[in-house]
Amino acid sequence: MAEWIGIGRRARRCYGFDEIALVPGAQTINPNEVDTSFQIAGRKFKVPILAAAMDGVVDVKFAVEMSNLGGIAVLNLDGVQTRYDNPDSVLEDIARATPQKATELIQSIYTKPIKEKLVSKRISEIKKKKGIAVISCIPANADKFSKLAISSGADMFVVQSTVTTIRHIAREYKTLDLFKFCKSVKIPVILGNCVTYETTLELMETGAAALLIGVGPGAACTTRGVLGIGVPQVTATVDAAGARDYYFKRTGRYVSIITDGGMNRGGDICRAFACGADAVMIGSSFARAKEAPGSGFHWGMATSHVNLPRGTRIQVGTTGTLKEILFGPAKVDDGSQNLVGALKTSMGSLGASNLKEMHDVEIIIAPSIQTEGKIFQVGQRVGMGK
Repeated sequence: MAEWIGIGRRARRCYGFDEIALVPGAQTINPNEVDTSFQIAGRKFKVPILAAAMDGVVDVKFAVEMSNLGGIAVLNLDGVQTRYDNPDSVLEDIARATPQKATELIQSIYTKPIKEKLVSKRISEIKKKKGIAVISCIPANADKFSKLAISSGADMFVVQSTVTTIRHIAREYKTLDLFKFCKSVKIPVILGNCVTYETTLELMETGAAALLIGVGPGAACTTRGVLGIGVPQVTATVDAAGARDYYFKRTGRYVSIITDGGMNRGGDICRAFACGADAVMIGSSFARAKEAPGSGFHWGMATSHVNLPRGTRIQVGTTGTLKEILFGPAKVDDGSQNLVGALKTSMGSLGASNLKEMHDVEIIIAPSIQTEGKIFQVGQRVGMGK
């Protein structure tokens, strides 16, 4: 699979969403009759699209609304929601900042210590409103926050970093034992992020219920530019799904694969499922919702790094309600609304009655798929030409 890129060095060709297309099969299905639900640790959800743990996307109100619509929104325990008693005023400051000052402002805002009382308070606020409380933190805070989260009624716990492995070497601080952590935490644990077959397989051995797949593809993430690392999401998802299937065949335990980042239109989400994803996680599309706390702005979780930020604040605008983004009716022409409707229509056209059957549809390499016949859209900057 690898090609020579110079004397003594080979590199593997990898693919992103814009380079592939899905081929219709021998049957079609009424889109209203396909099943888009997915499961994590035996719990079933109607919407297979998770809202990313980003401060411009998810707060308590957003998490509750996403729950009411049948999905999951992940609340960031390392962000403004747990650092400030009144996070709304802080979020307003970020939204008002000029592009030149945005990163510097975010860095200063995130220097305020996390208040443990707010960790418990935010989770309790979600639960009191009958929402599903799924929360996220970095490995360094996982042991401490997991105890607070469980006592407050959290439903799932996400441990997330730019790159996660079971062997993290450090002398400066104590590392998190993922095997011990997943065994001790009595609620489902989701680990991320990773992009290779080998690491995916090793992380499954920890007992995690699901894994996040993706390094650097997010709309507000600059990791690939700053650090030069990452694997395009099509290849990363296919490799991770291969590891999942091998692990399931060997152990009988199914670990869900969640493709995280790189998707902002319905077509991207459909391709992710065809590559083997059980669910997807997105940020920028949900940052455009009226319910999102970022007021039409979106920034990556690593933007606040004091020495080497790996994200930027971007303006995505506010285009509709969360319900419209998930279920329509779409009021924009770029495929960023009615995401579930797009998935159902794609499944129907492909002849896939559920997400498992989506894993088996034919995929082709199609570098012209985004531009073929779209000269007027490109010239007028509408639809696929935006």
